[in-house]
Amino acid sequence: MTTPAAVSGIVLAGGRSSRFGSDKLAARYGESSLLELAVSALETMCSEVIVVLAPGDERALPHRGANGVPVERAVDSEPFGGPLVGLLAGLEAAREPLAAVAGGDMPSLAPEVMRLLVRALAASDGSRDAAVLVQRGEMRPLPCVVRNGAATQAARRLLGDGERSLMALIRSMSAEYVQESDWRPLDPTAATLRDVDRPEDLEETGQT
Repeated sequence: MTTPAAVSGIVLAGGRSSRFGSDKLAARYGESSLLELAVSALETMCSEVIVVLAPGDERALPHRGANGVPVERAVDSEPFGGPLVGLLAGLEAAREPLAAVAGGDMPSLAPEVMRLLVRALAASDGSRDAAVLVQRGEMRPLPCVVRNGAATQAARRLLGDGERSLMALIRSMSAEYVQESDWRPLDPTAATLRDVDRPEDLEETGQT
């Protein structure tokens, strides 16, 4: 089965970077910034990439990625409201029925793993509304792939109840759990799950 083309990419980039001490999305990782790397990974398998920023964040974004995929800007409905607020903003801007979601601080997403998540959700024939990776027996909320309509409704409901976490969103929906034995051959070091919270994280190898 091939990866469907009807996938929006959503990069959550509205956090405070409080543990990093400066704008971590602009930090360099090799030749590129963390944000550029997240966008680049998603644009290899999405028809558009939406970068969700905090209110007032006017950083320059390219109109198109390196592969010509449109890059759009969305804004959190409130400053630093948490990842669920950001995801809802991205889903409301997305045009496609499926959305591949990652953090802007995830510099080593493996496109093959993201495609596997898309295929897993598409193969469910509508019986599942999300697909996530399992590592060491635990569900990891990012990266993930969600059905736009179902995830949008669930996010609005949870936010109305005061919930802010992506974990709560995934648990509220029917999810396809992609086991480690299925995705690890595509990403032996689990680099896809790596995120950057502190400057020293940029120096780590990402080995797990």
